[in-house]
Amino acid sequence: QEKLDMSMYPVESIRNFSIIAHVDHGKSTLADRLLEITGTISKTDHNKQVLDKLQVERERGITVKAQSASLFYNHEGINYLLNLIDTPGHVDFSYEVSRSLSACQGVILVVDANEGIQAQTVANFYLAFEAQLSIIPVINKIDLKNADPERVEKQIEKLFDIPTDECIRISAKQGTNVEKVLQKVIEKIPPPQCNTADPLKALVFDSTFDHYRGVVANIALFGGEIAKGHKIVSAHTKKRYEVNEVGILTPNEQPTHKLYAGQVGYLIAGMKEVAEAQIGDTLFLYKQPVEPLPGFKSVKPMVFAGMYPIDQTEYNNLRSALERLTLNDSSVTVHRDSSLALGAGWRLGFLGLLHMEVFHQRLEQEYNMSVILTAPTVPYKAVLSSAKLIKEYGKDQITIINPAQFPDKLSVSEYLEPTVLGTIVTPHEYIGKIITLCQDRRAVQKDMLYIDENRVMLKYLFPLNEIVVDFYDALKSLSSGYASFDYEDAGYQSADLIKMDILLNGNPVEELATIIHNDKAHAAGKLLCERLKETIPRQLFEIAIQAAIGKKIIARETLKAYRKNVVAKCYGGDITRRMKLLKRQAEGKRLMRKIGNVEVPRDAFIRVLKRETDK
Repeated sequence: QEKLDMSMYPVESIRNFSIIAHVDHGKSTLADRLLEITGTISKTDHNKQVLDKLQVERERGITVKAQSASLFYNHEGINYLLNLIDTPGHVDFSYEVSRSLSACQGVILVVDANEGIQAQTVANFYLAFEAQLSIIPVINKIDLKNADPERVEKQIEKLFDIPTDECIRISAKQGTNVEKVLQKVIEKIPPPQCNTADPLKALVFDSTFDHYRGVVANIALFGGEIAKGHKIVSAHTKKRYEVNEVGILTPNEQPTHKLYAGQVGYLIAGMKEVAEAQIGDTLFLYKQPVEPLPGFKSVKPMVFAGMYPIDQTEYNNLRSALERLTLNDSSVTVHRDSSLALGAGWRLGFLGLLHMEVFHQRLEQEYNMSVILTAPTVPYKAVLSSAKLIKEYGKDQITIINPAQFPDKLSVSEYLEPTVLGTIVTPHEYIGKIITLCQDRRAVQKDMLYIDENRVMLKYLFPLNEIVVDFYDALKSLSSGYASFDYEDAGYQSADLIKMDILLNGNPVEELATIIHNDKAHAAGKLLCERLKETIPRQLFEIAIQAAIGKKIIARETLKAYRKNVVAKCYGGDITRRMKLLKRQAEGKRLMRKIGNVEVPRDAFIRVLKRETDK
């Protein structure tokens, strides 16, 4: 491959921008058209979401990873270098969006002409607005017969204070007006503020693991230049590396001689260990230290789930697969964990359920790992009141990820549960149903705003554990798929929480314990007992399956014993013969129940712990 010379693109002719929008508003399709117009990829009919490279993304038709590409474009006789980053739209991946914005000076905000502004549009707009980036509003899908660009322009003006004449109407699918977007990018978005003469300063904003070449880091240069053979140091680990290759992504890797300030590209420097390429790290030249860049806010996981190998011999393979995948998806947090029934494993923290599913799917597809995922839980807190416990933990507030660590009510002054501020954007005819749904989930209404005559924006404060499993699905089915939902962290509030234990013949089973709100305990306890009754195999003695809160039993199911027909040989004769045989059998069963212990088979655990979707 011929190496490109990047020195022909001075800082003034570089534009770094990303595309943000709600799910399915056409970000990746717009990215395809931009790649075609600039000649980066050839025009064919096969170009559908070229930047969605992962198998998960192609199957689900969603973007999960932010992907970058460099475009060359000649505008009024000057050659420009445009670095484009295509971002995901789901709320679970908003961390990807905020990271991508750190390498940009402007954004293209895409809004669907048919759907109008939706919840994630609002959230992503504020991310860009807080980062003080210039925003180019684009109204997409004007080729649809129900498209109403005028209405959408009014919504944009009302919510974001952007004048209607700034909006560009395009159809990314057919390529209408897309050229205009490129010209607007060059006029509106400022070039990066940096200088090639400064010492090298590069931000690692993404990284992947390659089996042959080690870690491939995506970098944005905020100063200086970098080339093969340079000695560089990581500000985070203080380790030295020699650069093996630098280049740009035109979606595929294209090696170059050097990269200069303001450009975005990739770098391979023989980082063998996964932990070395920390996202948000600053790289600089050896013996020329610089002030490290601020990096990224560490992300707060919203949902925790246990992950265990199906077979314990796979533990080490799964560990290396997890390390490599968490390098690529840095928003997952990992803690070691072990359980009596499932063996050694991990407690993983995710940003949401979709994130958890996608992570699980990627483990299976990219690393051929089959794993058990337990039911998702959220992190609770307890404010301790007993001096002994405070001394033991060294602080008066503890975070509870695993129900087994739930402290007793006597030693706690209050329990706290995480809350989120949810934004729901919906057509107004569904308001009644949605408000009822939110009240069922213990939500508190904060705000209600009409965006235009038939769109409403509702703001609610939700307890996180109420929306974590199936709120999104319930919302979609109530509103025929029109309502959209987005949430952000809103801190902790005190709640009446209890730990519900499951007892089998009086013995607690620790893997099935759950932390739950007092109001919901009875229903959940009954459901879990019924579930267990179906999955535990019958024994020769009776099994009592009970849900208990402390000493109080709130639900019970009885699994009957297998029994032999001991009265088959009696016919006629006195009733006392019959009673004697049955009494003898009952004695035997009672004895057996005393000494028999119930082994819950592993697949019964898996079936019960798998989601509670089939209510």
